[in-house]
Amino acid sequence: MTDTSNPSQDESDGTSREPAKKGSGTRRRAAAEKPRPSKSLRPTEAIREAREQLTELTGRQVDSVSSFRATDDGWLLEVEVLELSRVPDTMSLLASYEVALDDQGILTGYRRLRRYERGRSDDRH
Repeated sequence: MTDTSNPSQDESDGTSREPAKKGSGTRRRAAAEKPRPSKSLRPTEAIREAREQLTELTGRQVDSVSSFRATDDGWLLEVEVLELSRVPDTMSLLASYEVALDDQGILTGYRRLRRYERGRSDDRH
């Protein structure tokens, strides 16, 4: 028989739980996130953040960062993403994405610019 006098004990494993407090989930999630510096990011940090966040959002592997530049609002990068792996590798499909980060390194938007086979030369000027 289960003791119902202690509602903070989990019946499935016997561990105790703190009662949920109003709004506590939001604070816990915010505390678990990586701290962001108040200053602008260095280029290496911006590239790392863009790769990490784009991979998380799209579920696709970032192949390389082909360009980046600082903007008034943060950073604008062009990132090459592996969209479809094929054999031989020169037939794999890649895509160029434009990725925007704010000055804290948070991804604010991205869009696919083009798709191409890895073995094809660039016809853009």
